[in-house]
Amino acid sequence: MNVVIASGNQGKLNEFRTLLSPYKMEVVAQSDLGIEAPEETGLTFIENALIKARHACAASDLPAIADDSGLAVGALQGAPGIYSARYAGEGANDADNIVRLLRELEGVAEAARSATFHCVLVYLEHAEDPTPIVCHGQWKGRILDSRRGEGGFGYDPVFWVPEKQCAAAELSKQEKNAISHRGKAMMALLAAIESRQAQRF
Repeated sequence: MNVVIASGNQGKLNEFRTLLSPYKMEVVAQSDLGIEAPEETGLTFIENALIKARHACAASDLPAIADDSGLAVGALQGAPGIYSARYAGEGANDADNIVRLLRELEGVAEAARSATFHCVLVYLEHAEDPTPIVCHGQWKGRILDSRRGEGGFGYDPVFWVPEKQCAAAELSKQEKNAISHRGKAMMALLAAIESRQAQRF
């Protein structure tokens, strides 16, 4: 089965290819098809994922998987949330976003620095599909006061993983995919796709 990934984020694309490699899916990034990203006008992860999936389906005539994900910090009332990728402003990179996050949390005690990564995945068979598959994965931890590790992307260098006693950026790709928000959402999504296909035969 061919499926387009509605993302231009290279870190996400690499994780998708790794997670989907055991399955019979030919994965193509929307950027490889010349598809521009749509404007994300939703106010929730689910809304934005649906916008991206429908856009990718309409432009490619292929089924699409779209991801909308981000970091929600309790002490910041859920920020940066859906604005995680552009928390430091339009055109910001990962380092810029981390700098702003750490600045916002200056003086906040360790016990109050809880955070959760969220990933909402949406699968659409076609642009007018009225029954999207929606899966939500969560990964709980806390925000460190400085960067650790060289792996991962996004906020991984400042996201402490309690069960591993390290930063997300210190995990191997395999370790991260097994416990991360995106890994959890993808496993649920694949199970739901397989269940839907099995019901048709």
